Formats: sequence, structure tokens, C-alpha cells
Amino acid sequence: MDPGLPSPHIDTSRPHPARMYDYYLGGTDNYPADREAAEAVLRVAPVVREAARENRAFLQRAVRFLVGAAGVRQVIDIGAGVPAAGNVHEIARQVAPDVRVVYVDNDPIVQVHANALLAGDANTRVALADLRDPGAILAHPEVRELIDFRQPVALLLLAILHFVPDEEAPGQLIAAFRDGLPPGSYLALSHGCADEVPQDVIGGATSAYDKATAPLVLRGRAQISRFFDGFEPVDPGLVYIPLWRPDGAPVDLHEASRTGMFGGVGRKGALSA
Repeated sequence: MDPGLPSPHIDTSRPHPARMYDYYLGGTDNYPADREAAEAVLRVAPVVREAARENRAFLQRAVRFLVGAAGVRQVIDIGAGVPAAGNVHEIARQVAPDVRVVYVDNDPIVQVHANALLAGDANTRVALADLRDPGAILAHPEVRELIDFRQPVALLLLAILHFVPDEEAPGQLIAAFRDGLPPGSYLALSHGCADEVPQDVIGGATSAYDKATAPLVLRGRAQISRFFDGFEPVDPGLVYIPLWRPDGAPVDLHEASRTGMFGGVGRKGALSA
């Protein structure tokens, strides 16, 4: 694996969603531009920090399901972000040590950190690529080296599609990934929802991303549900992320809705397009 990229390829002057997310989680792999933009979001929507933590918890529960009950042994995590405690490969291997994981992100800084963390790990790869080019990801040498597309694959799109505007056709991007995956594969997805968020909060949060490398586009639950076209929903379907197979005691609906994020898991059946 490439140990990193020369500094001219790494732009720290513009906020990047992956590094802003790292800041929300309390990480240190971020830069002044990222922190400034993240603080602007937190001023109008302080719940974003809680939402980031809940999204991380949803990711971990979904991975345990996919590797455990669903029996998947291959994972592609797109928009993986800066490595943090409880990464996909760590959670997956608590269930099955032979799981193979490819992390994909378009931020060179993520690639540098991930490569350093995963050096010597034969069952994990890092690919520098963009969600908006499914063909390039599915054909990427790091992906092809590790993933056997004759066997089911778990595709993770956690908190990334709300950085893809409608004009870039996010539904078509997911369809391209779906068509490239074998039957029995799964999609795990989470997305910021605008249904119950005040307009002034939406405006403040989205404007904070205007200077970032990707805009923030919150969508309604009905729009998010269409991203699962061609996938059979896994119980409990598309719900506020704290409500998806919670650990321990039942979660209050009102408290769960505070996150403003929906998530779910779907399975590609034998007859899917």
C-alpha cells in the first residue's frame, strides 16, 4: 500500500466532512479549518455531536449483524473517515476473525492515517476513491485484491450520502453499486433527515458546509427510503439510528429523533435488478 501522498496533494485549508466528523467524535486528526466549520455547525445544532456518536454506535451494531447473523465476510466501507476507536475491521473481527475490509475515502489525509494504522494487516485495504464514481471503486486494485465479487459483500454508506447533492444523482450511484454486487449482499446506510429539523437550524448547518469540500444536503425520510430500492429491508427497517436494534433497554422515540438521522440495512435478493 502507498504509505502516503506528498504534501501538495493534501489541502488542509478547506474543511473536509471526514475531518469535521472526527472533531465531532472528539478526535484530533483535524485542522483549524475543520474545527472552525464544525464549531459553526455546533453553534446552531449542538445535537450534531450526539448524532455523530449515535451514528458510530449504529455502524457498530450494523457490522455485528452483518458479520454475525447475516454471515457476510467481506465489507466495503465508503466514506470511512479518519480512523477512530471501534473501526469496522475491529468490530467485525470480534465476531469473525477472517473478515476482509476495504476502506474507501476521497480525503488523502484519511488514506495516510489509515495506511499507518493498518500496516501489515493482510485482510484490510485502503482505497483513495470517490463515492461519485462507483465504477472506479468497484474496479479499484485495492478492492479487487481483497473482495471476491462471487460472494456476498456488505456495502457501508454511513453519513455520506447527505454530502451528495441531488444533481449528482445519489440514487443512481447506489443503483450502480447494487448492480455490481452479487445476490445476498447488503447495504447499510445512514443519512441526515430534514423532516423534524427547524428551518433555521437546517440553514445554519448547511451554510457551515458551504466552504467545505462537499455541501450538506438533508433529505426527508421518503427520499432516504428510495435509496434502498432493490434491497429487501432488514427488520426494523428505516428508523432513527438509535432505534435500529439497540443494545440494552428500549430507546425512547422522542430521544431517538433528536439525532435527526435515519438508518437501515437492506439485502439484495436473487431477483434484484
